[in-house]
Amino acid sequence: MGVIVQEQTGLFHLQSSGMSYLIQIVDGYPAHVYWGSRLKQRESMEGMLIHTPAGAGLDRLPQEYPQYGSGDFRNPAYQAELEDGTRITELRYEGYRILPGKPALPGLPAVYVERESEAETLELLLKDAYSGLRVSLLYSVYEDRNVIVRSARLGNEGPNKLRLRRALSASVDLQGRDELEMLYLSGAWAREGSVKRRPLQQGEVRIDSKRGMSSHQFNPFAALVTPETTESVGEAFGFSLVYSGGFEAGAETDSFGSTRVGIGLNSFDFAWLLEPGESFQTPEAVLVYSGEGIGGMSRTYHRLYRNRLCRGKYRDEERPILVNNWEATYFDFDADKLVSIAEEGSRLGIELFVLDDGWFGTRDADNSSLGDWFEDRRKLPGGLADVARRINEHGLQFGLWFEPEMISPESELYRTHPDWCLHVPGRRRSEARWQLVLDYTRKEVREYIFESLSAIFSTVPVAYVKWDMNRALTEIGSAKLPPERQAETAHRYVLGLYELLERITERFPDILFESCSSGGGRFDPGMLHYMPQAWASDNTDAAERLKIQYGTSLVYPVSSIGAHVSAVPNHQVGRTTPLEFRGDVAMSGNFGYELDLTAFTGEEKAIVRQQVARYKQIRGLVQQGDLYRLKSPFEGDESAWMFVSENKREGLVYAFRTKAVPNGPLRTLRLAGLDPEAEYEVEAEHGGERTLVGGDRLMRLGLPLHYESKDYQSRSFRLRAVDPSLERAGEPEFPKP
Repeated sequence: MGVIVQEQTGLFHLQSSGMSYLIQIVDGYPAHVYWGSRLKQRESMEGMLIHTPAGAGLDRLPQEYPQYGSGDFRNPAYQAELEDGTRITELRYEGYRILPGKPALPGLPAVYVERESEAETLELLLKDAYSGLRVSLLYSVYEDRNVIVRSARLGNEGPNKLRLRRALSASVDLQGRDELEMLYLSGAWAREGSVKRRPLQQGEVRIDSKRGMSSHQFNPFAALVTPETTESVGEAFGFSLVYSGGFEAGAETDSFGSTRVGIGLNSFDFAWLLEPGESFQTPEAVLVYSGEGIGGMSRTYHRLYRNRLCRGKYRDEERPILVNNWEATYFDFDADKLVSIAEEGSRLGIELFVLDDGWFGTRDADNSSLGDWFEDRRKLPGGLADVARRINEHGLQFGLWFEPEMISPESELYRTHPDWCLHVPGRRRSEARWQLVLDYTRKEVREYIFESLSAIFSTVPVAYVKWDMNRALTEIGSAKLPPERQAETAHRYVLGLYELLERITERFPDILFESCSSGGGRFDPGMLHYMPQAWASDNTDAAERLKIQYGTSLVYPVSSIGAHVSAVPNHQVGRTTPLEFRGDVAMSGNFGYELDLTAFTGEEKAIVRQQVARYKQIRGLVQQGDLYRLKSPFEGDESAWMFVSENKREGLVYAFRTKAVPNGPLRTLRLAGLDPEAEYEVEAEHGGERTLVGGDRLMRLGLPLHYESKDYQSRSFRLRAVDPSLERAGEPEFPKP
């Protein structure tokens, strides 16, 4: 397995344990032959080779990194402008290299290997002889994962300047697959993660972000599926971009039924000047093949991103249960109020207190002080160190909210450095939420933020940081870049952010960082490389969160999804749902509370105490287990999912119904991912008898569901495999996974 080369036919076979990806050199062009379930490597692969119709030209050739201007009229993967203004280049194959393992990408987040034997990398070398443009196509294939990781490095080896106008990370031409559909995630603020599925016809389906961040509107992910593909059956081809800025992903179907899929940096308003000797590295695209439906694709992404994208201390550690004061107090608090919430949290078993917005500068509303990262002594007379110490004395860790990429015009920082924001001289500076965006292309700006945050982290026992970003980029220009490089600003901003995150997470490895962008506005693989979890949405309503968390899980592991219980009526939609229902939804992620614990009744505190105790028992399975989606909230009033341990010895099922059904039918829920030969003890979490049921019966006949005749009901079940021989002997044993 790995990379197999047949030089006599120009065929490259990238092979994992369950997948094959074939490339052939045809007339000097890398052409796409096959991507799908694993093919046995044979001495002769003649039957697989591409034969294009005579005189068809490049428009009929399924290419791996297509160009424009030489007879291919579909979307190109790249475009370069020469110094004379022409835009015609023609990359031809020069050779290849095979590298052990997977190389890191300088300045960019990337998936990785811990041992070279995990993966092998093919590098195809292409060159345009006229201009000197040289492109290296990188393909890394994991041995035990159905994953191909692609990127491109474009270099200028000619004597004159080149300007890149387009540089995608991956392009794949799929032929002979009729009636494909495109699956993607869309939404808006508070409505992230909506699952969309559209049939492909002649023409193009495209999603993108021009906002300088991956956005609430579209996630940098798309998949192609067949009409027959379901959650558990059929083929799925996933494309996910490890990047946190503007992106594009599209599927273009031509008149011959061939579909070209491309993903990478957004070409709109993008250019990159290459002086002689300079090169440009694209972000990487992670391509996943599944022959086990959409769920199989998701679990492949989950395992890869959880274990080979996230890094650091908290990659494998269980995440703490937290309480955040935002919806409890907003900006109106003092040290005593914060400590009272933490004290109540301690009694309930909560492990981490997070101080959200309003602790710095003169921040009494969201119209000032961003950039002034020093505590407000009016609210915190003893400073952050004092309130953190008092909270620590109650047995809770201390966390802190920041928005380090923004600056308020009403701030000391702006009065001192009004040119530090992204802006175009002479143009209006568009404010959103009374704030502007700091120019992270500038080293001095990044240094100021690094030193400001480091000063706090070095003197205050901060165990957790919520890193927020509450607006998109506008007036995307930099005072420090020359005119010919202004179109590089948006990408240089993201590179500057990555440099800062690399420095600060390396300097403070014991801090758990969580990313946020008004919720899910920048929930992407690029951020997960530095911060192993993200706030999925500012919408904390449990019924809405069923959709948000379900959709987000198409690509992202549950260990990355922050999910909290909030007060009712809910602050976003005004809905009132039972505390048990809110808890079960939130326990399907990184669990916490976003409310005033001191306002709870004694009965509510008892429920919270039970929820916290239960989550401590199950969080290892929730955060590290395999997720199986059983019922979609996008298809009705019922939804369900379950978690299964890697060894299939333990399971956890959650089922939800948002609307009551009068005199409804008996409901059964078919489970998934279990060992069909095993016997499982099934225990209802909210009371009920323990029953012993075979894994095959649970998956084929299902688990009976009994809901009360009320709206917003949830049911949860724990499953443990048992040894039947011990059970018959009267000695039940419930081994841990």
